[in-house]
Amino acid sequence: MRVLLLGAGGYLGRFVADRLLADPAVQLTALGRGDDADVRFDLSTGSPGALTRFLDAVHPGVVVNCAGAIRGTASELARHNTVATATLCESLRRSGCRARLVHLGCAAEYGPSPNGSSIAEDAVARPGGPYGVSKLAATELVLGSGLDAIVLRIFSPTGPATPAGSPLGRLADSLRRAMQHGDSELKLGGLGVQRDFVDVRDIARAVHAATLSAAQGVVNIGTGHAVRLRDAAAALARISGFAGTLHELDAPPPPRHGGEGPAAAAPAVPYPDGCGPWQQADVRTARDRLGWRARIGLEESLADIWMEAACRM
Repeated sequence: MRVLLLGAGGYLGRFVADRLLADPAVQLTALGRGDDADVRFDLSTGSPGALTRFLDAVHPGVVVNCAGAIRGTASELARHNTVATATLCESLRRSGCRARLVHLGCAAEYGPSPNGSSIAEDAVARPGGPYGVSKLAATELVLGSGLDAIVLRIFSPTGPATPAGSPLGRLADSLRRAMQHGDSELKLGGLGVQRDFVDVRDIARAVHAATLSAAQGVVNIGTGHAVRLRDAAAALARISGFAGTLHELDAPPPPRHGGEGPAAAAPAVPYPDGCGPWQQADVRTARDRLGWRARIGLEESLADIWMEAACRM
């Protein structure tokens, strides 16, 4: 099976490439903006005609789209996530290769959800920021393209090579600096948020499973369990050997009692992903249609995150 991988140089793309290369039945070609790509092509600025000619020459059976941007201005996010996906879909429609498309979406497309709920694929998507909007628009383009396509909605990726700008990446970097400076107290904010953290190696397994499956539509990729960032921080501190105290800057105030009115509202906490304080995946579709479930626990993911952070000490 010949697979064309877009975005192989990105955080998720690198692990997807490793997983696909481990399958002796896969012939992998990487297309992207970086020097490490087999073929240089920028989906956000390239023409559908040029990509169509390449598809007809390579004739892949599956195209995996890991390309995109997670930060930038609204126009930059729209160009790299939405316009790029439109170019890919149009090229695949024009091409004679009839390739299956595996597109990586994001849980930010759903937006905020009720505390304690599990988000199923048929939930109404209401993204809370420009990133989620750009990714939802891309998903809608894929679903409306008429292609043989599946969208994997990835929840909160973690594990080795976790970007420093992610919540767990920032925690690990803060712990590293505190230990380097001999600090006995580490002040952290935003620890009340709860997210469904899924290891990047499990995500790569899901992508591989999707290339072999006939499933179409949207499929959530998560663990099905939300974890409070406060608990992840405590586990990461224990793994790192940090002997100091974690001090939460934005802990909610205690509730009022005895006729003093309603409980005071917690101070506003920004959620850069636009998903609010809670997000948890309903993962039954992934189990039933892909035969996939997460295998790597958060403790192992956190240990790998800390190992890389400790190497920078």
